[in-house]
Amino acid sequence: MFPPRLLADIGGTRARIGLEVAPGRIEAVALHSCDDFPGVDALLAAYLRDRGNPPVRHAAIAIANPVSSDAVRMTNRDWSFSVSGLQRALGFSRLAVMNDMVAMAMALPHLAQEELRKVGDAGEACAGVKVLLGPGTGLGVGALVPLADRGDTPGSWMPVASEGGHVSFAPADETECRLLEVLWRRIPHVSAERIVSGTGIPLLHSALCVVNGVPEDPAAATAEDVVARARANRDSTAAQCLSVFSAMLGGIAGNLALVYGARGGVYLSGGVIPRLGELFDAAAFRRRFEAKGRFAAYLAAIPVWQMVAGDDVALRGAAAELDRLLQSATAA
Repeated sequence: MFPPRLLADIGGTRARIGLEVAPGRIEAVALHSCDDFPGVDALLAAYLRDRGNPPVRHAAIAIANPVSSDAVRMTNRDWSFSVSGLQRALGFSRLAVMNDMVAMAMALPHLAQEELRKVGDAGEACAGVKVLLGPGTGLGVGALVPLADRGDTPGSWMPVASEGGHVSFAPADETECRLLEVLWRRIPHVSAERIVSGTGIPLLHSALCVVNGVPEDPAAATAEDVVARARANRDSTAAQCLSVFSAMLGGIAGNLALVYGARGGVYLSGGVIPRLGELFDAAAFRRRFEAKGRFAAYLAAIPVWQMVAGDDVALRGAAAELDRLLQSATAA
């Protein structure tokens, strides 16, 4: 008998929730707007109530936020909760709360080949650490470390939570140096996330207008606005912005591949790249990814994959991390 397990992926805007009714089988997936609920407890309670309050004992929540203690306060939403308090309120015997990039990383070994699209022709798959970058509303970063001699079990991999999206941005050419000078006048700490993210694209576009000496477009207020203008005019500042964005993301991905020794590959998730579509400059990304001087050959051997899996990837990864934690508790 496999009691249903609650799985949730909670972002700043939307939450996706499902029930794992058998190992790897997730059903009753629902997408909710976070604006409709006062907090995580009300959101999860409403989901369970709508499904007749199934006998859930174990639950896992992936959340777009650092998770370092019992108290969790969301960065991009005015929600906070106690993990132990939420567990008691909903009657769970085990509640695992994890950073969303931990869940995404734990899903990587379970993705089918058709759920991945290679970025560029360089690099071949091999064993080793995997790094995950997720340009979405912000810039999520995570890693997955293989553990030797574990076979294909929940304990085969150890996820590494990270706030790597907040590292200081490092320019790589004259245009980016000038962009950084403009951005410094607006933001004391220009992190990677400030510009290489969905919220960062309009900021990057605005700074690029200053660098190019052209009037800023007040209508380019969102990433969607910039993408629409780039599609309408491929020679515009908007199109240049998305090419610069692609190169910057490649540089950051290359930095993280070096930091982690990611011979197992770099994986791109998040909602921005799919929205860019053909405007994502894969060639610029790959060139910058490898442009690390004496370590260019090292990076040329590392493959980069874009995740094209379904919307339930974080739920699948949360289930895998819950398996790992339960197995560790049993072994102890």
